[in-house]
Amino acid sequence: MSPPWRDIVGDPATGLLLIGDHASNHVPEDIALGVPPELMNEHVAIDIGVAPLAEAICARLGCPAILGGVSRLVADFNREEDAPGLVPISSDGHVIPGNIAREPAERIDRFWRPYHDHIAARIAADRPRLLISLHSFTPHLASAPELHRPWQIGILYNKDVRAAEIAIPWLQAAGIVTGDNEPYSGRVLNATMNRHGEANGIPYLGLEVRQDLIGDGAGVIHWADRLAPLVRHVAAALS
Repeated sequence: MSPPWRDIVGDPATGLLLIGDHASNHVPEDIALGVPPELMNEHVAIDIGVAPLAEAICARLGCPAILGGVSRLVADFNREEDAPGLVPISSDGHVIPGNIAREPAERIDRFWRPYHDHIAARIAADRPRLLISLHSFTPHLASAPELHRPWQIGILYNKDVRAAEIAIPWLQAAGIVTGDNEPYSGRVLNATMNRHGEANGIPYLGLEVRQDLIGDGAGVIHWADRLAPLVRHVAAALS
């Protein structure tokens, strides 16, 4: 049985660790979600573009990464252990039949806890000085198509604003349409960074990239070339 994460090898001496909670749409063979196969390629199942973008950013920075290895419909790693949505029974208007009668404890023990234990062990061993949380978001939700999300990049944060206060003006100066705790607030949804960043006193850069910008190889290269310098700038300013 493969672990519920994928490591990208990098040099811990960079002081950086990238984390992508929703980088996979993998569903283990013994789990039946009961959804149409095509849904597994949509944002409810995976953060589109995050895996290749993470690989490209890490290649430019030489840093390691930990990417979630199962679909967010199996277990949503960016939720607290007691959050109802950790094993979602619906997402953006889609019912997930295979999760309705599912006991969350099984998925927590098999996927969620080993994933977060692995991150904690890497942080304890490597002592990164900056975490990078990488997600992608839709231009609009299927359940609210009238609400346009114009931001190219969103910077999310909760109580620790150190990296955000450096990143937002840098992005704005570069002409990038930047959301300040948009398209949703890190004060509401920030579970992984709350657990591994704020609880450890480690600054973190919460990056949300609009998925239509990184849906192909050219977009991934373009945004890796823009975001890698941002990470360098934030890390240098914090040192």
